Amino acid sequence: MRSLYFRVFLITLYTILISSFLGFFIANVYYHWSLKPYQDEKLFGTVSQLKALIEQHPEAMGDALSMSAALGYQLYVYDEAGNDLFYGRHFSRKDLPNDVKMRVLDGAEFHGIANFPNKAFASGYFDNRLSNTVGVHVSAGAERYALFLRHDSNVQFDELRTFFLFMFVLTVVFSVPYFMVSTRYLVQPIVQLKEATKRLAQGQYKLRLPTKRKDEIGELANHFQIMSLELERADLRTKEFVANVSHEIHSPLASIQGYADSLLSEEMEPASVRGHAAIIGQETRHLATLSRQLLLLSTLDHSEQTTEKGRFPLKPQLRQTLQLLEWQLAEKEIAVRLLVSSGLYVYGDEVLLMQVWSNLLSNAVKYIPAGRSIQIQAFVEDGGCVIHIADTGDGIPEEQLPYIYDRFYRGDKARERKSGSTGLGLSIVQRIVILHGGTIAVESSAGEGTAFTVRLPVE
Repeated sequence: MRSLYFRVFLITLYTILISSFLGFFIANVYYHWSLKPYQDEKLFGTVSQLKALIEQHPEAMGDALSMSAALGYQLYVYDEAGNDLFYGRHFSRKDLPNDVKMRVLDGAEFHGIANFPNKAFASGYFDNRLSNTVGVHVSAGAERYALFLRHDSNVQFDELRTFFLFMFVLTVVFSVPYFMVSTRYLVQPIVQLKEATKRLAQGQYKLRLPTKRKDEIGELANHFQIMSLELERADLRTKEFVANVSHEIHSPLASIQGYADSLLSEEMEPASVRGHAAIIGQETRHLATLSRQLLLLSTLDHSEQTTEKGRFPLKPQLRQTLQLLEWQLAEKEIAVRLLVSSGLYVYGDEVLLMQVWSNLLSNAVKYIPAGRSIQIQAFVEDGGCVIHIADTGDGIPEEQLPYIYDRFYRGDKARERKSGSTGLGLSIVQRIVILHGGTIAVESSAGEGTAFTVRLPVE
């Protein structure tokens, strides 16, 4: 299996090769399309000037041609007798047809560079052929000649060729180590992330990742570390949840087992038997309530499609909830004030929202002292429905407020255990409100009461 490091290195090399290939191809197309006609025109101007010089000074023709060759040109002269004269470096191919020579000798112009065949991956500029020249007719006294000329690329680029070759070699020498280092710089954090995933799979959440990088890999490492912390918290919550469930189930089961064993005694008084049976029934009901709430929480946690939402009036539902708590309200002489308009509607799952009001109101009734009061108020604000449930109880200590929605959390564990509380009610309330796209907030001060505010969207 090829490593990512090796793959990135190969991709970099492939990119350089393909880019060089495409760059040369495009540059060559540009040469054939634009530079080649320009070169032909420029060389034709040069050969025309040379022609004018020879015709003015025919006796200096040889010197003029030799001087031009020394300045970096290749020249070919064809006379009426069919003789060939070369000046400068020899041509690699003498592929100029005789009919072309004769036409130039008779006065025609030859533009071999402009008409040189185009090749996709070969530049005609360096093609050292007789056909890749420009030619004119020259009269030197009584003699007529066909003069052909082109640049001598060896003379023009001899030093530059050495320079560019040296530069290319140095580029390769310095680039390869740089590619290896830069590839390692890119790949190493990904390798660390790969190792981090293995440790996460083994339950190891303490990770050290390159989060200080200011690029996408740094952001990925930062998000990965945040995910690791969230997974650690989730794992801790799961373990705590399992421990709490085990404790909540173990305690009533131990009571049931103990009192059931006591009932087997033949010497127990009838009054004690009834007392033990009542305790067994109470603990059984506690287990049934716990199992129902755990099932509801599981359903709410794993499926948001269980809600059957609709539009319904709020006031009748709140009245129904209060009727279910009527005997508890009467027993503790708690006054309830309901300030809800009959025309106020909410949008949501009627059964689940009934659970919200039932849990909030039953908590208020359960924990406030006798003779206190509860006020329920609902109104429309900023396009949403606001339900405000406030009591005049003893309130919740400030240090406990951040934890009241945690599952199995109890402020006064002894009192809530006796009241049959499971510590899941507010967790269920919060989850239902969130499923409806709403929010829930609490305000409480010791000795001044508690107020829950639920905000639900109208539609």
